[in-house]
Amino acid sequence: MAKKIIVLAEAKNNELRNVSFEAIAAAKELADGGEVTAVLAGEAIASLGEQLFQYGADRVIVVEHPELANYTTDAYKQAYLQVFDKENPDIVVLGHTSVGKDLSPRLAVKLDGALFSDVVAIEAGDTPVFTRPIYSGKAFEKRKAVEEGPYIVTIRPNNIAALAKEESASGEVETHSVDIQDLRAIVKDVVKKATGGVDLSEANIIVAGGRGVKSADGFKPLQELADLLGGAVGASRGACDAEYCDYSLQIGQTGKVVTPDLYIAVGLSGAIQHLAGMSNSKVIVAINKDPEAPIFEVADYGIVGDLFEVVPLLTEELKAVLVSK
Repeated sequence: MAKKIIVLAEAKNNELRNVSFEAIAAAKELADGGEVTAVLAGEAIASLGEQLFQYGADRVIVVEHPELANYTTDAYKQAYLQVFDKENPDIVVLGHTSVGKDLSPRLAVKLDGALFSDVVAIEAGDTPVFTRPIYSGKAFEKRKAVEEGPYIVTIRPNNIAALAKEESASGEVETHSVDIQDLRAIVKDVVKKATGGVDLSEANIIVAGGRGVKSADGFKPLQELADLLGGAVGASRGACDAEYCDYSLQIGQTGKVVTPDLYIAVGLSGAIQHLAGMSNSKVIVAINKDPEAPIFEVADYGIVGDLFEVVPLLTEELKAVLVSK
């Protein structure tokens, strides 16, 4: 039965996040021929709306308001609930990002609907089945939507492929006005520690370092390798605690959960807390001088050797291959 679905798109640094396009693909699968409407909230972001048509959205609604310039729970919740009142969706889909994790349970309560969080696969149908990891990724569970809705679905980045971009696809971007008031918190300014580079949570390639890099300078060869591959740099909690890098790079149970196509673990022992954040990567390459390191138990490929010798050699070989092409 056709369903009406809303996708809550997300922008960062005035660019749409890739997980927004993946959410549209998930929504198209769930819609069963129904309408998929992408909703984008923010300030001065109307120009981004056209891209959502190119990735499969049937309709695009932009909600602009000064209080939506920076994310706050109250402001975004008020804005989206006013859109839901007008649109009456059966399902709402959004990314399992920091915003999505904060917002989705609150929206589910207000809609008096179910929440399916951190979804990595979908079996569409009249009663869809959602697959999600449990026990820090050691197992997976399947949950079925036993009622028609409404319900909320958050999808883990890099697990549901976005639809191919249709450059010629276009449409009229609608604008909805909202009334936002009685806010408990207002963001006056955002000070960023990390700027530029590939978003770690959406990177297809990640080069991650552990305590084995020994210093902040030890991360420089990892950054060079990541830049060469068009990827991002990550770190274990141990490396962050040792102040080799900022906590924004932390991957693991208490950090970011990532699922890149390629994960290169450098000087990482493979503690269970770190594995919880990256063990579902499609291909894992481990570089460690200790042949008994637990990371080799989950790695698809392993290199036993000194990272300060292996990483520069690997970088030079890749440069030679890329230049030859």
